[in-house]
Amino acid sequence: MADTKTVEPGPSGAVKTSQEFENATYRKVTAHILPFLMLCYIVAYLDRVNVGFAKLQMLGDLKFSETVYGLGAGIFFWGYFFFEVPSNIIMHKVGARVWIARIMITWGIISALTVLVRTPIQFYMVRFALGVAEAGFFPGVILYLTYWFPSHRRAKMVGAFMVGIPMAGLIGGPLSGFIMSLTHGLGGWPGWKWMFILEALPAGVVGIACILYLNSRVRDSKWLTEEEKQVVERDIAAEAQQKQVHPSLLALFADPRLWLMAWIYFCCVIGQYALTLWMPTLIKAAGVTSVAKIGLVTMIPYGCCAIAMVVLGASADKRRERRWHVAAPMMIGSVALVLAMIVGGTNIVLAVLLLSIAAAGIIPSAPMFWALPTSFLAGSAAAAGIAAINSVANLAGFVSPAIVGWLKDLTHTNLIPMIVIASVVVAGALTVLALPKAMVNK
Repeated sequence: MADTKTVEPGPSGAVKTSQEFENATYRKVTAHILPFLMLCYIVAYLDRVNVGFAKLQMLGDLKFSETVYGLGAGIFFWGYFFFEVPSNIIMHKVGARVWIARIMITWGIISALTVLVRTPIQFYMVRFALGVAEAGFFPGVILYLTYWFPSHRRAKMVGAFMVGIPMAGLIGGPLSGFIMSLTHGLGGWPGWKWMFILEALPAGVVGIACILYLNSRVRDSKWLTEEEKQVVERDIAAEAQQKQVHPSLLALFADPRLWLMAWIYFCCVIGQYALTLWMPTLIKAAGVTSVAKIGLVTMIPYGCCAIAMVVLGASADKRRERRWHVAAPMMIGSVALVLAMIVGGTNIVLAVLLLSIAAAGIIPSAPMFWALPTSFLAGSAAAAGIAAINSVANLAGFVSPAIVGWLKDLTHTNLIPMIVIASVVVAGALTVLALPKAMVNK
């Protein structure tokens, strides 16, 4: 006999729905919003990390040191830090449709303005401005997913959404490499300038599409039937009743769990950006010299990462287990990252294999992480809490390239900075394993 559940009475009266109908409803929701959000994230991540490819030509053209590049690449996250919480609170009030569109259009414009950079100060300014423009996008989408999916379905959705990271690498690596190779010297401009211009255009186009396509809330959707809306609203309401409601923002920020989550995510992010911002440099150090070929080789680690994200997300939801799905990939990826540095100059095949394991371990830990704080944050506290965790933790995006750049200038090797990064990632994994099971396994 089919499993049945009673949906709360709505305008059309009480409705009986089967588990199959509920699953079909969430498949419909997933099919409608997830591909579009993934597209947004691919565009976002491409504009954030294409500076890693620009570095291959930019440093020589502008006479920047590794330290200048590392500081400039990372100062982006100070813009995030200062503007992420207010951005998410605004989105909670005005709706995702308009606010995500605003974010995407403004960051596309600022990313294109990178072509005007001449001095280190100008580089720092445009990177900071890009962080301000993009602030709120990622935590806004995480918050948006809490409106549509209950906790026990969310890890898979966040993991699928964040496949945008490796997809941006799969698409952006070869694209950036070929743009820089084919356009170098065109119109008197170096290839890295053409790359910033051409890769900024999709942000504006997709931003306009947000206004036409997204619905801010379940009740606003015209593509769900009334019965389907009731299924989703029932599940979200039932989950909200189980969460502790913080009476004020002050109470939220006084909750030690919030800052513990920020530390854990800091450790995830510091490894993630060490990989994404330095991946082209690490592959070049392994013996691949052509910019176009470097772009193609980056597809391998990012492809492995995409597969790992989907598999880990599905496994975490199926088993309702969170801690080991975050911690184990972090530890495995950290070991692989250090080993890749050790063998990098001697065996290109082994180096790429180890970088693939590192990417498949470290980068998927971020989407797996978001099942932890969203298991106890609710309502307006979720809007502010998610943004606070992300903004503080994303300072790792500043610390990571700054430390790597400084240590590389100091030691003239990739090994020492990557050992430091890997140690921080492992510390975060051990913190995850120390969390009480009842706190996060939902």
